[in-house]
Amino acid sequence: MSDTTQDGALATSKPPSEDARLTPAELAAKYGLSVSGARPTLAGYVRQLWDRRHFIMAFSRAKLMAQYSEAKLGQVWQVATPLLNALVYYLIFGLILKAGRGMEKGVYIPFLVTGIFVFTFTQSSLMAGVRAIPSNLGLVRALHFPRASLPISFSMQQLGQLLYSMIVVVIVTIAFGSYPRLSWLLVVPALALQFLFNTGLALIFARMGAKTPDLAQLMPFLTRTWMYASGVMFSISTVLADRPAWIADVLQWNPAAIYMDLVRFAMIDDYGRENLPPHVWAFAVGWAVVIGLGGFVYFWKAEERYGRG
Repeated sequence: MSDTTQDGALATSKPPSEDARLTPAELAAKYGLSVSGARPTLAGYVRQLWDRRHFIMAFSRAKLMAQYSEAKLGQVWQVATPLLNALVYYLIFGLILKAGRGMEKGVYIPFLVTGIFVFTFTQSSLMAGVRAIPSNLGLVRALHFPRASLPISFSMQQLGQLLYSMIVVVIVTIAFGSYPRLSWLLVVPALALQFLFNTGLALIFARMGAKTPDLAQLMPFLTRTWMYASGVMFSISTVLADRPAWIADVLQWNPAAIYMDLVRFAMIDDYGRENLPPHVWAFAVGWAVVIGLGGFVYFWKAEERYGRG
């Protein structure tokens, strides 16, 4: 196409490009473009997380070491904090309220210490998950990486904390007459299943906390209620013996109680099978799979929204 200007020069103009008639979506499809920060497929997301496994491990270790870096006793507090909690609960529930009725002192103290340390593992993973995105917005907005790396690394941090605490559990258990035996090996699958459950729970609440940061203020009340309902300080079957059976069943089948009781059963000689609900391992696996995988998918579905708005 051509036209004549005022001074007689000949001007030409290009015909409209084909691209001018295309929508943004059609242009992107034509040139193989994709939305920046778009959610990958579930399989692709898993591959991204695997590619960043070294970052996840290093981040969790750094958080674990930095947790008490400003305290003079440093990493000692990783063990001292839950141990002091156990002492306080023993004074209140063991000596004053007699929550350990039906159990000898040599059983109740390891029972209580184990329950507090194992429940704290779940409680801390949940609390870390709620704050995973809001507390790391600078990192989320500055770098491109699968956001699930954060709650997963925080769950691994709490697993490292628990491994420190298990040293105390072993010492207390032996001190009160329960010595190492083959059943202690059951602790490994029990804690592995609990870790998978905790990670799924952290992912669920990480998504919820990213949308509603105030949720972190409510969580201490919810976790405290959960603790009292899970038999951390008392035997559910003994204390609720005169109540309708379904109440004890519901409380015993809740995941926190299941993982605590599996560790207690494995390590404490006089804490027998009669204290466990039926099909306890099936429930332990079920909770781990449903919450672990379900939480992962739930978190992945909002991947492109974290750190925005």
